[in-house]
Amino acid sequence: MSRAPHPPEESPLPPLLLPPVDADRRLRGPYTLGGAIVSALAPAARPELVARYDIELRAMAPDMHGVIPARRQSVAAHLPSAERILVHAPKRTLRLSNGLAEFLREHLAETGPRTLVVENLHRADPTDHELLAVLRRRIPAELLTVVTGERAAADEPLSEEEHDARADELEREGTVGARLGAIPYHREHGGDPSKAVAAFRFAVQWCLDAGCHDAVVDLGRRALRLTAPQGDPETWWRLVHSTATALAALGREEEAEELFDRARRESVSPAVHSAAAYSTGMLKVRHHDPARRDADAALAWVNQAIAISTLIPDPRERAFKLGFDLNGRALVEVRRGDPAKALELVQQAVDLAERDLPPGGHPIHRLVLLANRAQLTVMLGRPEEALEDLDAVIAADPGYPDYYIDRGNLLHRLGRMDEAIADYETAMRVGPPFPEPYYNRAEIRFSRGDHRGALDDLDHALELDPGFVDGLANRAGLLAAFGEYGRARADAEAGLALDPANPYLLCALGQVEMAEGRHDRARAAFDRALELAPTLAAAWANRGMLAFEAGDPEGAVADFTRALEPGADAALLFNRAMALRAAGREEEAVADLTRALELAPDDEDILRELKG
Repeated sequence: MSRAPHPPEESPLPPLLLPPVDADRRLRGPYTLGGAIVSALAPAARPELVARYDIELRAMAPDMHGVIPARRQSVAAHLPSAERILVHAPKRTLRLSNGLAEFLREHLAETGPRTLVVENLHRADPTDHELLAVLRRRIPAELLTVVTGERAAADEPLSEEEHDARADELEREGTVGARLGAIPYHREHGGDPSKAVAAFRFAVQWCLDAGCHDAVVDLGRRALRLTAPQGDPETWWRLVHSTATALAALGREEEAEELFDRARRESVSPAVHSAAAYSTGMLKVRHHDPARRDADAALAWVNQAIAISTLIPDPRERAFKLGFDLNGRALVEVRRGDPAKALELVQQAVDLAERDLPPGGHPIHRLVLLANRAQLTVMLGRPEEALEDLDAVIAADPGYPDYYIDRGNLLHRLGRMDEAIADYETAMRVGPPFPEPYYNRAEIRFSRGDHRGALDDLDHALELDPGFVDGLANRAGLLAAFGEYGRARADAEAGLALDPANPYLLCALGQVEMAEGRHDRARAAFDRALELAPTLAAAWANRGMLAFEAGDPEGAVADFTRALEPGADAALLFNRAMALRAAGREEEAVADLTRALELAPDDEDILRELKG
């Protein structure tokens, strides 16, 4: 079998990190490449380093769990699959890739530069494509050289018997990796469709639990060609539901709905129709394109699910399923503008769980309800109640990082900045790397005048995810304030390429255009930002500055007045005073300066203008 060229001994490239890796997903499924890296390095790496990235390493190399102890875990890790109701967001795999990149970068800093040879990348799962892109972006070229190529396929195709024999052999070896790639592949081409479906069912469930949504779609669709509701209705529905769930997570809602429509046509099971109705409702209300969300259609579907769930005879099963549906309807009511009704629904679900579920049963379901109740009480102006719920959620599952972000944001809103930072920093530690805690800490650092610290946090957030639009918007604005207009423009334009209707990015772009003397373009950017977000104070303030510079003091006064609507601000009052003075409205100017001085009594510019 021929191989892709790789560095011979006399090559000037660094030594190999591990033998050349065949990344073909038909071997070990998602993270065929990632798992090979972990399997080669984890046994020899410094134990403290392995422990720091245990989640990422165990996720990529499930057959290495005996070598990599679990140090950080959520409650969900100890529950049966039916109770792990949270579906990983698509960015979950990016978190894992960033964690492996940091592990490998530190390992190479200790052991010296290496070369990674990857073969058959064109056949790799999207997780490995993403991983390799992150490794190339985050590990300096002087530490890691990546060489890619192709390995020729075997000349002779296997017969059905040979596929079966190979699958039997791999099953005897008992590795999880083979059950995600080679075994489903060989069973699919073997002579026993029932064994193929069983192999696919395991792989689909494992990949869904791991957040490998592209693999779920691929495996699930292949499995559905081999099964039907008449033969094994429970397996068929599980494959339909898992595949559609993964499609929805990937923003492919129309394809997901087609599968639920198929389920409605081919099944008469009340449980299938209830779950399909609920899931279709969620597709309608959560569509990745806000313009295509339809809360009224979602309400109709979720009500159908609720109607069926109320008929479930077993009180425990009914409490879980009906509570799940009521929680979904709460989201619909929020989108329809009625958070009070949403809170009533979530409370009904909480009451059902407390009354009818067994003690300690369905803990993730209970935590989700409490976390959602917290969000709703915040919307309704009762943040202290929300804090009690989030405290309880975190106490029950201290290994789930996203809840620390929720509580940190609430503490920030309550003005408890040090506690908010502590939650953000805990979120950084308890899970794989992700940008939100750095982005949120940057906001607090900025508000405290630590602008360089804020920029460092935003830089790191965008190193983790260059497509993090909110991070690009904030960093563009901060860079514009620093006078780094080239970098600010690059961030604004990169963000607008991803989200053309983002008012914060438009505002940042307008700042750059104004600083560089392109006033017409600046005005257009600010005007567009205000069309999209009429209450955006930063856009009003910058447009006021632009009007003042253009010799239109009355226009500047009007814009500064709009910018001040959220509340008094010394800098904005000073700017409006200067515009009022230029417009000949001296008495009003003095009033603004006097108020500004109350807010900033040591500001020399305000003192000078009042004296003058």
